[in-house]
Amino acid sequence: MAFFFTRLQYHSGDWNTDQRMPANLLNSLIEYTSIEVEEKENIVRLDSDEIFNCPFCYLSGHKLVEFNEAEKNNFKNYVLNGGFIFVDDCNHDIDGLFAKSFEKQMVELFGADALKKISNDHPIYSSFFKFDKGPPTTSFELNGWGDDLVHDYLKAIEVKGKIGLLYSNKDYGCEWDYHFKNKRFLVKDNTRFGVNIIMYALTH
Repeated sequence: MAFFFTRLQYHSGDWNTDQRMPANLLNSLIEYTSIEVEEKENIVRLDSDEIFNCPFCYLSGHKLVEFNEAEKNNFKNYVLNGGFIFVDDCNHDIDGLFAKSFEKQMVELFGADALKKISNDHPIYSSFFKFDKGPPTTSFELNGWGDDLVHDYLKAIEVKGKIGLLYSNKDYGCEWDYHFKNKRFLVKDNTRFGVNIIMYALTH
């Protein structure tokens, strides 16, 4: 079965960000791996049972995150039952509205200590390409966007030793939001860490 990139649609906030990013990451999977991929982005409502047929999900936004009861139940059950969600804060701001409201939801669903920083030698940093210093820095961090900080960590909720939720304040979605043909202008392809995230999700 071909891999398909699933974006989660939720009723609050602005879920449909960085619209060129999924195609860019899918192109990277084609370029670097032998995985068969579905080239069109899959959009699934978080409150739909269809989420449980998706091996990899992506959720992002800038605004308030306030899940309804069906969304809360699906999010929690998906993570606890072996699913993988990559959540990316488009504000690059640990004190921003998205970050504060999303993390509040995670405390409500999983407890105060569930979402933790992962070490920079975590297997996700060597699942395909090797990132010796942990998560690669984005241009938005270096340019002072958001909270004007370089976040040298990612957070995660792990279930039975495996990441079920990977959480970033680094704004990777915007970093990878360009037409895949423009990668040729980069000194080093900045989507390579996206390949790591997907490969980890598929192999753990």
